[in-house]
Amino acid sequence: MRFYGHERRRGSWIKWAILIPIAVVAGVFVFGSVVMLLWNNILPVVFGINTITFWQALGILVLAKILFGGFRGGHRCHCHGRGHDLAGKWMQMTPEEREKMKSEWKGWCYQSDKHE
Repeated sequence: MRFYGHERRRGSWIKWAILIPIAVVAGVFVFGSVVMLLWNNILPVVFGINTITFWQALGILVLAKILFGGFRGGHRCHCHGRGHDLAGKWMQMTPEEREKMKSEWKGWCYQSDKHE
């Protein structure tokens, strides 16, 4: 029975190793197709711009990611999402404790900015 769990995890790993690349390829195909279809159905009519191919649509997606999203791999401030835990504590803090917490938050956010 002990080895059953180990074999089960191994099969699960293989399943994910196959499914993740398929999902990535499908996602690239879907997003590229959506950009191409939207571009080709809206922009030529509205602005008189030429239609684009699927590969040009993927290039536009990559360019948009570089220009607007960057390649940070996460949020700029690592304190994102922790506010719901601290809301009650914040109301019970003294002004000195609040200032200390604000300075710590700034340290977290500025520290992640330095690595970009």
